Order: sequence, then C-alpha cells, then structure tokens
Amino acid sequence: MKLTASMMLTVDGVYQGPGGPDEDRRGGFERGGWTAAHADPEMWPFLTSWFERADALLLGRKTWEIWDAYWPHHDEGDAVSHGINVLPKHVPSTTLKKPTWQNTHVIDGDLEAAVRELKAKPGRELQLHGSGVLLRWLLERDLVDELNLRIYPVVVGDGLRLFPESGHSHDLTLVESRSTPSGVTLQTYRPAGRGTFGPAG
Repeated sequence: MKLTASMMLTVDGVYQGPGGPDEDRRGGFERGGWTAAHADPEMWPFLTSWFERADALLLGRKTWEIWDAYWPHHDEGDAVSHGINVLPKHVPSTTLKKPTWQNTHVIDGDLEAAVRELKAKPGRELQLHGSGVLLRWLLERDLVDELNLRIYPVVVGDGLRLFPESGHSHDLTLVESRSTPSGVTLQTYRPAGRGTFGPAG
C-alpha cells in the first residue's frame, strides 16, 4: 500500500485544533477552530474521493482520541464517516490498552518495522490524517509516499507546527495544486529526499 498523508495547516504551519476550540488544547492552546471561517462546499467531494481510495488508516494517538469521541456517533454511511469507522485503524501507542472502537489495532512495538510491514501489504492506500507528531516522524524516515497539504489562509500565531524551527530538510515534488473558492489551497507533493543547497544563480 502507498502511504499517503493529509494535513490541514495554517499559513504559519500550525496543525493544532483545526476543527474547534476544544479539539486540542495541548500547551494551553486557545486558538482552535481556525478552519471554520473558510468552510467550502468543494471540500467534501475532495475528502470523499480521497477516503474512497483508503484500505487502512494510520493515526497518531491524539488524532485517534479525537476521532474516537466523534465518529462512532456520526456514521452516515458515506465514504468518509463510514470509512473512518470500519477501516482498520493502526495507532502507535504504548499506553492504549483494549480500545473499544471497532477495527482499532495498537502498534506497541517497533513502529518503523510495523509501518513497513503495513506498506508491504496488498492494497491501495494506507492513509495518515492529521497526526502531526507521527507525520513528522514518518517524513524523517522517508516512509511517506505522498503528502497532501490543505493550507488555510489564516495565520494563527500560536500552536503546534508541523515542521520545527530546526530539523531535517525535505525536498518535495509538486504533483497537483488547486484552490477552493474560500481560498484553501490543496497541494499534493511527492517526497523527493533531502533538500539540496547551493548558489541561486
């Protein structure tokens, strides 16, 4: 399976709490819900087409907890809500024991080996949604095959950012780019190793 990752980001690179004020208050974050002002009817068909390609999900512990509290109660039978509920959900964690949400599988051993094993299985896409800490970890180990960024036209000025001020470099090949009427840009990249540096001329 191809590992494809999707992340909602602000222009200043924040991924924390896109859906609401109380979604993710880690570190005292009080600026959650920054996607609300840029809701767009084009986003749902985009998400639907994406989830239709998923054969399994890979979720960070925090994202899994947010989804576990919401999606089991909002299954409308469509590709997004139903897919999230019934697809295999793989969650790296050493403390999550006996999860009750259907088809949840805890990875509590060698994470890199487990991800490589999942990718080696037949299928279309192993999809990672949100999960910023996990996504950064996967990118550092060159395990992501496709990176989809939904960039919202807002600068939050606080919160957890996908890329740290100091860390690994990444070269990316742009595969597709478009924008919605509300100003959200949808960027699809293929990771292409580490960045290269030299004279601009």
